[in-house]
Amino acid sequence: MYDRLPNLGGRVVRAAVANDYTPLQLIDPKTGHAVGWEYDAMHEICARLNCVVEWNNVSWDAMIAAISAGQFDIGMDGITITAERAQQVDFSRPYMTSQQFMLVRVEEDRFTTPEEFAANPDLLIGAQPGTTGFYTAVYDILDGDEANPRIKLFETFGASVQALIAGDVDMVLVDAASGRGYIGANPEKLKIVGDAIKSEEFGFIYPKGSDLVAPIDAAIETMLQDGFIDHLNTKWFYFYDPNR
Repeated sequence: MYDRLPNLGGRVVRAAVANDYTPLQLIDPKTGHAVGWEYDAMHEICARLNCVVEWNNVSWDAMIAAISAGQFDIGMDGITITAERAQQVDFSRPYMTSQQFMLVRVEEDRFTTPEEFAANPDLLIGAQPGTTGFYTAVYDILDGDEANPRIKLFETFGASVQALIAGDVDMVLVDAASGRGYIGANPEKLKIVGDAIKSEEFGFIYPKGSDLVAPIDAAIETMLQDGFIDHLNTKWFYFYDPNR
């Protein structure tokens, strides 16, 4: 199957990551090494296309602008495919479909729906600026005011989850896959309540007009067909435990 894929001739692909979205990408607390679903996926893509990944750590706030400016060849951080972002960067085909859920402390009993959360002015939500979780909090749960003081902003997604555990906020929006990762790492502290609020598709991002879009899309397609994506989902969303 792989011989039908494009051969990139050992090309170096400069990849931007933020290492802040368990289990898609994170710093393993046991080893100090950067690991995750997206790392494994990108290494497999390059194994199939004959390329080499050069990893670069970039903050989420700067990633889309850096990719748009051509500073890197590809970016990834559980990035939701949206029409607005597609004006700045090109997207890969979706490699994962996820849904937004409410992540709360395990003892939480004050709300189980977005409506109940919105109705209680004492409840606070933690979010990372510019993310799907932030916009879902603003427009699907609260009042459409991006400056609403009930939204507490954090530099990283992991920091918002730590604030939730510490009791500084009362809820964080999380996709189902990442939610399983955080609950797996903190089973006595966190849980998901309620139904999915909205669905989203994740994709890699590239500078506009990148010649990497087609070959990487072709590799992703083979990984979906032969079960490698399912393998990654099982490894990272069900079996990975950073505490073990």
